Amino acid sequence: MTAHSASVPGDSPQFDRQLASRIDHTLLKADANLESIDGLCREARTFGFASVCVNPCHVQRCSELLRSSGVAVCTVVGFPLGATSTMAKVAEAQQAVHDGASELDMVINIAMLKAGREEYVRNEIASIVSSAQPSGGIVKVILETALLTDGEKRRGCILAREAGAQYVKTSTGFSSGGATLDDVHLFKEVLGGTMKIKAAGGIRTRGAALEFIAHGADRIGTSSGVSIVTDGWPTVPGSAR
Repeated sequence: MTAHSASVPGDSPQFDRQLASRIDHTLLKADANLESIDGLCREARTFGFASVCVNPCHVQRCSELLRSSGVAVCTVVGFPLGATSTMAKVAEAQQAVHDGASELDMVINIAMLKAGREEYVRNEIASIVSSAQPSGGIVKVILETALLTDGEKRRGCILAREAGAQYVKTSTGFSSGGATLDDVHLFKEVLGGTMKIKAAGGIRTRGAALEFIAHGADRIGTSSGVSIVTDGWPTVPGSAR
């Protein structure tokens, strides 16, 4: 049974609230249906996750379901390849903000970064940041580290900072690799405390989530949020666990 089909605990769930507040509760599968999206939002309310992270077509629904909950609505831009035009990414970002998203996880143009087209990459990130500013939105820049050299990762971090983004993020979770501690260390080394870090891709256990946080991650992106925050905590009568 997946986290998104499971029943949520009863009136007094016992779980790691502090860890929950660091998790972007994620459902980005192409076949995610409305029932699954509604369940994701119920879980986010129950456990107090930082956000739900969904595809753009679900932003308006999530915004309505999570109104006044304290849970942010996060969506993705240029996902998962990052290869759409800057204009297309800007339009996607603007529509997402209009629909209620307050956090945008954008995929950089990986090919342009690898080709040394730094001005292109910087300007594209800055355009998304500008799209988010009217609502005070947060932009997280997905570097897709599995496809980059360490030197390219460093340049990506610097360009994201120069463009005014708030976070760098390791991975989409849809490429050849996910988050690694080495990449979090590299981000921390390059950025110091000037930007926040989101680790995502393959983080499925409480131990892994805590390890990434201990090594410098500020947010965790995962589709396993419920099992992560309830792992090792007493079960609740009526819970599906």
